Amino acid sequence: MEKKFQQAVTAVANISQAPTLTTSALMTPAQAAAYLGVEVATLAVWRCTGRYALPYLKVGRLVRYRQSDLDAFLKACSVGFVEETQ
Repeated sequence: MEKKFQQAVTAVANISQAPTLTTSALMTPAQAAAYLGVEVATLAVWRCTGRYALPYLKVGRLVRYRQSDLDAFLKACSVGFVEETQ
């Protein structure tokens, strides 16, 4: 019994040290649509058809987007964009 307890304590300690994704870094479909300048229904069509490789997360029935993924998507869609070098 003591060994199982120690394993559980160790597991919890490891979880608390793991990198986490804060909920503030996640956007709802409405927030993501506003950020991209499209309709929420457009995002739903893109998810359903796979028209664009726009990553999203499913948490149960909820859909969430990472802002970093949206930024990467916008960068990939840029035409004639020349990145500045310093």
